[in-house]
Amino acid sequence: MRFLRHALPFALACALVLPSAHAAELVPPLSEMQPSPQRLAPFVQRYLRDADSVEHVHDIRFGTRREAALEALYTGWQARLAEIDYDSLTLEDRIDWQLLTRNLARNLRGLEFERKRYKDAESLLPRVSSLIDLAEARRALEYPDPQRSAQTLERARKAIADQVAALDAIEKDDKRKPTAILANRAAGILDATRASLKEWYGFHAGYDPLFTWWNRQPYEALDPLLGDYAKALRDRFAGGSGPESIVGDPIGREALMADLADELIDYTPDELVKLAERELAWCEDQMRIAAKEMGYADWKQALEAVKLRHVAPGEQPKLALELAHEAIEYVEKNDLVTVPELAKTDWRMTMLSPEAQLQAPFFLGGTDVWVAYPTDGMPFDKKMNALRGNNRHFSRAVVHHELIPGHHLQHFYNSRYQPHREQLSWTPFWGEGWALYWEFLLWDRGFAATPEDRIGMLFWRSHRAARILFSLGFHLGELTPQQAVQLLVDRVGHEPENAAAEVRRSLQGDYGPLYQAAYMLGGLQFYALHKELVDSGRMTDRAFHDAILKGGPMPVELVRARLLDAPPPRALKAQWRFYDLDGAAAR
Repeated sequence: MRFLRHALPFALACALVLPSAHAAELVPPLSEMQPSPQRLAPFVQRYLRDADSVEHVHDIRFGTRREAALEALYTGWQARLAEIDYDSLTLEDRIDWQLLTRNLARNLRGLEFERKRYKDAESLLPRVSSLIDLAEARRALEYPDPQRSAQTLERARKAIADQVAALDAIEKDDKRKPTAILANRAAGILDATRASLKEWYGFHAGYDPLFTWWNRQPYEALDPLLGDYAKALRDRFAGGSGPESIVGDPIGREALMADLADELIDYTPDELVKLAERELAWCEDQMRIAAKEMGYADWKQALEAVKLRHVAPGEQPKLALELAHEAIEYVEKNDLVTVPELAKTDWRMTMLSPEAQLQAPFFLGGTDVWVAYPTDGMPFDKKMNALRGNNRHFSRAVVHHELIPGHHLQHFYNSRYQPHREQLSWTPFWGEGWALYWEFLLWDRGFAATPEDRIGMLFWRSHRAARILFSLGFHLGELTPQQAVQLLVDRVGHEPENAAAEVRRSLQGDYGPLYQAAYMLGGLQFYALHKELVDSGRMTDRAFHDAILKGGPMPVELVRARLLDAPPPRALKAQWRFYDLDGAAAR
């Protein structure tokens, strides 16, 4: 904090007195600001704004009105899209057509999936749908009948109270006892419904005397009961309700296959597991080589030595800034990518709270960078985990991933080039894959010159391979969250606390089922594309990387079509086998 108090104000003061020549560098040339010739970009932007409008009103989760409104929106835009003559479209317009087509199909599939999820948990949610109906009626600006509303609340209270009273019997009955997954899902629905109901009640109570007269008592009796019931479901059947519990909701093979097809990934989950095992084995071999150079016979001993090389408490922000400048200087010196002057300075630095570090124990980045490091109030063991997990060599491999040339540079370009694609078609295969791809490229270029730095990079590369194993294994029903944690400890070398936080974030955060696998898979796609276009001499590094950034987010197979100037066919299916499963691991 002392560094931030003194260094950052000084840096800002310097920025205010920049000479005019440098100030001019902050403004892009006119050639970068020409009107777009794309026909479908305004079409897509209108769809996105319409979708925002519908979701702004219909925001009650699991509501039937929400489902109907969104389904009408998506099918309506599908019909409008079908009216466009695909063969007359340019390459960029065909890509927009494909991206919108996939967005609409994915959203419709998501509505059906959510409906099934609710139905599967409905036996644990007596009369909850009637409470959702109340919340949706308020969104539709329908004024409630006070007495009938009170009756709805009271009936729900009685039904849920009866359910709570029956939990002992349910727990002993194998036929009625819910799985941890189903109990956790039902608890999540209860939490969402409770929040919606609180907003419904707060809108009327105190403003309408008759409404308040009828509904205060039943609402005040029902509200805590919803919370108690959700907690009971988690505590009895789902392993606990505390912030350190880990329970996910696997989607199964069929849904995984559908998601892979949507991302234009032409591999089965089993093939991807094979890929991950091969990459992880390569990392282990490289770890042994680096460990030997450090004088250790066991790579885990070398990893332990690297973990001890952390900066003192309070010094991590200074290290982050040092590493950020190092990465920017490296990519510019080697003419790898265009880094606009403004992109170098338009990010903030924030410390992650101890609570946030339960799900994010390392750096995070994008618009800004968030730093994970122990606070004075953390227990001793958690302090040591945070220090060891954010050592200098691990951090050196992460800062460029989160800032430049990774996520921050992506964010800068996404908001200025093809901005409609960021909301329409952002995918972790492009977003996380790009940032990880740079780890591959920098490794090949010798960016990690010492064995300690190589171990830092290999740790994260191993981590991304293990993410494929545990995320696919979990969603296929072959791996429990606890087994996923142990995998990260045993095969990657994570601290147990940090491994648990990673799995918790992966399975319980706002991440899609393929998100964790997408890091390495997307990185391998970009790596294969680099070999095809740059190593072959068809493009320079800078031209290749700039073209990807200026094209915006999309499945990487479409990035390939765009760079090859190969307009995708209307009936597009995944067909790019970017990884040789029978060959050597990627280098």
